[in-house]
Amino acid sequence: MSRIAQVIVDVPSRGTDRPFDYLIPESMKGWLEIGSRVGVPFGPRTLQGFVVGLSMESDTPPVKLKPIKELLDLTPPLSEDLVELSEWMSARYACHRITALQVMLPAALKGKAERYIRVTDRSEWGERGSDLQRDPDEPVLFESMDELTDTEAQIVAHIQKQQEVRMEHLTRKFVSHADVIKQLLQRGVLSESRSIRDKVQKKTIRTVALHLPEDEIRTIIEEFPAKARRQKEVLTFIADTGGEIPLKDIMSVLGVTAGTVKSLADKGYIVIRDMEVFRDPYKNHSFAPSQPFVLTDEQQMVYNAIVQRLDTRTEGEFLVHGITGSGKTEVYLQSIQRVIEQNRQAIMLVPEIALTPQMVERFKSRFGDHVAVMHSRLSSGERYDEWRKIREGQALVAIGARSAIFAPFANLGLIIMDEEHETSYKQEESPKYHARDVAVRRAHQHGAVVILGSATPSLESYHAARSQSSDEFNPALLEIHGRALGSDLPEVHIVDMREELKEGNRSMFSRPLHQAIEDRLEKKQQIVLLLNRRGHSTFVMCRTCGYVAECPNCDISLTFHQRSNNLRCHYCGHAQPAPEICPECGSEHIRYFGTGTQRVEEELAKLFPGIRVVRMDVDTTTQKGSHEKLLNQFRDKQADLLLGTQMVAKGLDFPDVTLVGVIAADSALHLPDFRAAEKTFQLLTQVAGRAGRHHLPGEVIVQTYNPDHYSVVHASRHDYASFVREELKHRQVLSYPPYCRLALITFSHEKLPLLVRIAENYVQMVKDQSHKLGWLGSLERFSTEALDVLGPVASPIPRLKNRYRFQCMIKWRGDMDVARLAEQLSEQLQDSVRDKDLQISIDVDPQVLM
Repeated sequence: MSRIAQVIVDVPSRGTDRPFDYLIPESMKGWLEIGSRVGVPFGPRTLQGFVVGLSMESDTPPVKLKPIKELLDLTPPLSEDLVELSEWMSARYACHRITALQVMLPAALKGKAERYIRVTDRSEWGERGSDLQRDPDEPVLFESMDELTDTEAQIVAHIQKQQEVRMEHLTRKFVSHADVIKQLLQRGVLSESRSIRDKVQKKTIRTVALHLPEDEIRTIIEEFPAKARRQKEVLTFIADTGGEIPLKDIMSVLGVTAGTVKSLADKGYIVIRDMEVFRDPYKNHSFAPSQPFVLTDEQQMVYNAIVQRLDTRTEGEFLVHGITGSGKTEVYLQSIQRVIEQNRQAIMLVPEIALTPQMVERFKSRFGDHVAVMHSRLSSGERYDEWRKIREGQALVAIGARSAIFAPFANLGLIIMDEEHETSYKQEESPKYHARDVAVRRAHQHGAVVILGSATPSLESYHAARSQSSDEFNPALLEIHGRALGSDLPEVHIVDMREELKEGNRSMFSRPLHQAIEDRLEKKQQIVLLLNRRGHSTFVMCRTCGYVAECPNCDISLTFHQRSNNLRCHYCGHAQPAPEICPECGSEHIRYFGTGTQRVEEELAKLFPGIRVVRMDVDTTTQKGSHEKLLNQFRDKQADLLLGTQMVAKGLDFPDVTLVGVIAADSALHLPDFRAAEKTFQLLTQVAGRAGRHHLPGEVIVQTYNPDHYSVVHASRHDYASFVREELKHRQVLSYPPYCRLALITFSHEKLPLLVRIAENYVQMVKDQSHKLGWLGSLERFSTEALDVLGPVASPIPRLKNRYRFQCMIKWRGDMDVARLAEQLSEQLQDSVRDKDLQISIDVDPQVLM
C-alpha cells in the first residue's frame, strides 16, 4: 500500500505548479485514491489539494515530509482519467495544473480553509495551541480558569457552549475584543485548527418513519388513550402512508405541531431523521414521453455510420454537416439510445444557455430522469446535485455548455457537440481550453465516439475532415442535404440599405422588411428579428463639438440603455447617467447613434401598434429561468415577434415562424478578426434556418450596406461549399488557420512605456529562441514546418479596466511545442522584470482576437 501522495495544492502560481509529496496517515490509507481532495499543511496555512499520484518512496527527506491533514471526500470527486486530462490541458493550453483541475469541479467543491477556535483541554494548558502563541521557551502564563477576567470568561463560555466556533463568527460576536481573543490564543487558553469547508452542503429534509413493526404499531393505535387524539391521528397517518414521510407534510396535512410528532419519537414509536435529497431544477416540469421518429434515408446513413463505431467499440470522430432543419438532433437522440443500451454514458454539449430549454425538453421527454443538466444559470446547489447524480450513476446523459465536457462519467461512449462552430466552446479565462479538443482527448481515453454537428462547420473542422492531414484530429465527414420534414430552405432577399437611403427611407426597417412584417401580422404568423447588438444606442455624441461618451476605464464608447437611462460599458461594467447637456461644451445637441435591440423594440411599437414583442438579449435574460420563460411565451403564441441578439439565431424550432429579418447583416464584417467573414456567414445561415421549418414556407430579408460581400451573397444562396472555397483561398494566402496554428500573447500593465518595452523584449526572445531551435521562417515560403511572429501592436481595445494592452501573435505550422516555448519565455520575462502588476496571458488557438 502506498505511503506517499503527490498533491497539487490550490495555489495557482508558477512556484507551486508541481506535485508536492505528503505522508498518507494510516487512517486514510484505505480511502485515499488518485483524484481525492485533501487538506494539507502548506507553510503556515491549510490548503485544499488534489492527489495526482501515489508511491512508496519520495525524493524529499523523511524529516521534511508532512502528513495529509484531512480527507475531504470519501469518494474522489475526480476520476483518474480526469486527473490525467488535467496534465494534458496544462501542457496544451499553458495553464497551471491546479487551474485545469479546478475547472472540472462544480463551484460547490471549490472549498476554502477556515479557522476554528476551541477551548484547550485542561491537559494541554500552557502548551502551544496556535500560530499566534508565545515562544515555547517562555514560562507558562496560564494555570487556572480562575485567572480569567470577566470578558475572557464570557468568550470562553461562549466557545465551550458550542464546542468549536469559526474565527470569523467569534470576531464578529466580540467585535471590540479582538486583542483579548489573541491573548487567550497566546496563553494557550484557546487553540486554533484549520479545516477545508465546501461552499455548498448536501440538502437534507427531516423525515419520519415507523420505529416498530407495523403490527405492533396497529395494536398501540387501538390502545391509545382518548386524551392523546392528535398523537393517534399522526401515528395512524404514518402507518397508513408507510416509508419515509417529510415532517413538514405531516404537519401541513394534519395541522399538528412538530412537538406532537416529537412526542411519538420520545415514546419510541417513530424515528425522526435527516434524509438527503437531490435539488432538482426541473421538479416542477412535466415532460410528455416521446418516441423515436422514422429517419430519412440521409439521416439513416449518418446513424448507421455512427452506430457501426459504437457497436464495435471503436473510437473516432464524425463531422455531421446537415443543413438547418435536417434533423441532426433526432440522429443524436437515437445514437444516445444505442449508447445507453450498451450500458455506457453520453455527453451532449450546446453552445448557448438559450438552447438548453428546448434541448432539455427533447432529451427529458426521451430519456426521463436519466438526464442531468449542467449550466451556469442553475444555483450552486442544483449544479452540485446534478454533478453528483452523474458521479453516482443516477444519470446516463449530461446536457450543458462547454464545462459539461468534464461530467464525471466512468464509462463514456459518446460525446456530441451541437453547433460545433460556435466560438463560445472556447473558454476566454484560464484554462483557455476548447471543448472540441478536450472532447476528442476524453473520447480517446474512453474509446468513445465524438459527433460534431453543424449547418455551418468551422473551417478548421471542415478542412480537417476534407484533407485528413492532421495527426490529432481527422473527423469523417457525413452530410445531410435535405430537411427532415421535406420543407424547402427559405428564400433569402438581400436589401441594399444604401439604396433605401437614396430613396429617402431613414428608418432602421427597409420597405420590403416593413411590408413583410405587416403581412405576417395580418396572417397571424410569427417573426424572428436579429440584431447582434444589445442596448438602445451604440454611442452618444454631441453634434456641436463632436464629444463621444467613453468609458473612463476602457478605450471604448459607452452604450446607452434606455430603461435605466444610463450609459454602460459592456467590458468593465462601468455605468453613469445619460447626459442631458454635453460635458465638454455645454450644448444640448446630444444625439444617440447606432441601433441596439432596445431601440428596435421601441421602433416596432411605434410602427406596428399593438405588436407583441419578446426581446432576448443579455439584459433580459439575467434571471434564472428567463430564457425558458421568454421562449415559452413565444412558442405559446403570446408574442408575434422574437427580437434578439445571436442567441435567437440557432437551434430554435418554432412551427409558425415564416419570416426572419436581419437588421444589420454586416455589423461583424469590419471587426479586426480574420474570422469576420466566416462568423457573418454562419450567423446569417443559422438565423435564416429559423424560418419555414414546418408546413408554412419561409422568407428571409437581410439588410446590409455590403450586399456584394461574398459571405452575404453565399449565405443568401445557402451555399456553404462556395463560401468555403472562397474563404480558404484568403486564409491560404495570408497563412491563417486552418493552414497554421496561432498563439495570442497579450501583455497588460498600468504604465504604457513599460508595457511597450516588455512586449518588444518578449517578441525578440521568441524570435531568438525559435531561431536557435530551427523553427523561425516564413509560413508563405515553407510548406511543412515554420514559425513566424507578428507584432507587438496595441490590442484592438488598447485599454481595459485602466490597464493598457499590447499583443503579439505566434503563427506556426508543424510539430512544435509552441505553448511550452511561450510559457517558458513568459516566466523568464516576469523573473527579469519582477513587477507584480505585469500580466501576460497566453491563448493557444484563440477564437477571439479583441
